[in-house]
Amino acid sequence: MDLEFNKNEDSLKLLCYQLDKKLKEVYLGGGEKKIKSQHEKGKLTARERIQYLVDPESEFLEVGAFAGEGMYEEYGGCPSAGVVTGIGYVNRRQCVIVANDATVKAGAWFPITAKKNLRAQEISIENRLPIIYLVDSAGVFLPLQDEIFPDKEHFGRQFRNNAKMSAMGIVQIAAIMGSCVAGGAYLPIMSDEAMIVDKTGSIFLAGSYLVKAAVGETVDNETLGGATTHCEISGVTDNKYDNDQQCLDAIRGIFDKLGYDSKAGFNRKTPAAPKKDVEDLFGIFPQDRVKPYDMGEVIERLVDNSEFEEYKALYGKSLLCGTARIDGWAVGIIANQRKVVKSKKGEMQMGGVIYSDSADKAARFIMNCNQRKIPIVFLQDVSGFMVGSRAEHGGIIKDGAKMVNAMANSVVPKFTIILGNSYGAGNYAMCGKAYDPRLIYAWPTAQMAVMSGAAAAKTLLQIKVAALKRKGNALTIEDEDKMLAEITDKYNDQLSPYYAAARLWVDGIIDPKETRKVISMGIEAADHAPITEKFNVGVIQT
Repeated sequence: MDLEFNKNEDSLKLLCYQLDKKLKEVYLGGGEKKIKSQHEKGKLTARERIQYLVDPESEFLEVGAFAGEGMYEEYGGCPSAGVVTGIGYVNRRQCVIVANDATVKAGAWFPITAKKNLRAQEISIENRLPIIYLVDSAGVFLPLQDEIFPDKEHFGRQFRNNAKMSAMGIVQIAAIMGSCVAGGAYLPIMSDEAMIVDKTGSIFLAGSYLVKAAVGETVDNETLGGATTHCEISGVTDNKYDNDQQCLDAIRGIFDKLGYDSKAGFNRKTPAAPKKDVEDLFGIFPQDRVKPYDMGEVIERLVDNSEFEEYKALYGKSLLCGTARIDGWAVGIIANQRKVVKSKKGEMQMGGVIYSDSADKAARFIMNCNQRKIPIVFLQDVSGFMVGSRAEHGGIIKDGAKMVNAMANSVVPKFTIILGNSYGAGNYAMCGKAYDPRLIYAWPTAQMAVMSGAAAAKTLLQIKVAALKRKGNALTIEDEDKMLAEITDKYNDQLSPYYAAARLWVDGIIDPKETRKVISMGIEAADHAPITEKFNVGVIQT
């Protein structure tokens, strides 16, 4: 191993250490005092409920752990958006779990909370997975009600989804384990089964204070909407339980008796580990994001037996396309080649840039994967499409459009891992969030933006300097340097994968060694949803 490898290894392992540290902070939710308060009430925390519910020693793939990171600081923050979501296994059945975190503002809904809940339902819908709601929420966070209440993708969309999911035959189980108020009360009651924990669970459209103000009635919350009221008088809930554990055991009992639907039928054989050491990923991936490297070496450390059957290996070399297996699942892989390569015309092509021939190759490969019913994995480290007169004269826009068209219309499930750069139209062509990947995760080295920090900062500086000159204000070189540094710092903050994860542009940030697990669990989830659409790319220029 050379010095460069060791430097890369140290850099990426440090980023993974920082990732692990940040996750541990996120797992504390509203903090140790709030956790202690939950326990004193006889309640488990959201994460403890999930841990108790899922099968022992099984994997839980969290979605949106960093949602809300660095946001709403004026209100004390909203760690993990005040709700824990992910894909887990209950009685050997894969499912989506949504658990309100009452340690964060009593589980109140912030705008990002609504977005995260809708993302969880989207995963359930796309993959036809049963969904479990562990409800413990004070409802809408009133200071931000205008950003969460009335619009299409706001709070009410979740109840619309409840109804649509029920009509689709997707199993929805709800457990009321704490507060469940106002409009939020519809969520568990629109589920297939609604259970409630005695003395700690309550559900009503208006609490005792609002009832007193609205109709002058004096009544306590337990009488108004406790477990006894709704299980013995109103019939709103189905069964009550003495504590969280009993309630969660009942959910496991339901899942023990669920029937099975037809599958998509994706090909899977006995899983095999990569022959090449996965640990090498840390040294192969460069800390300097401008330096080239061989993406093929990365792929060989992610796929079973390190076997990758490349498609059109001698053509369109700035994209690697081919088939392999990941944890036994057959996959098609489209990855940006980051080493400098020679084109069919003898031209040297920059790493990470998509050229016309590569876009054409990728479009054809996507068609093949759809024909053969093979899920597609996109490994992003892309600077964008090639620009300049030669590229324009060669029809780069047309060829790029072919790739985007084929990718957007793909009916086999798509999964995206952002390893490094994810810039401009390259993000789109390589199945960014706007193109419905079933799951999209990032390495700690990921960067997402319209363009690189250096390029963007220089462009923004030129615009500002030109504007000042038009007003007759000239800047010294020192002033320009200072302004450039300020612009660069701000832009680089927005490039961070944590900035993207906070806003749910990605489902999470993972250690590179977790890549195989994410893809495997994603395909297993997707296999629950038979493909009913026919692949059709529509109008496309050849």
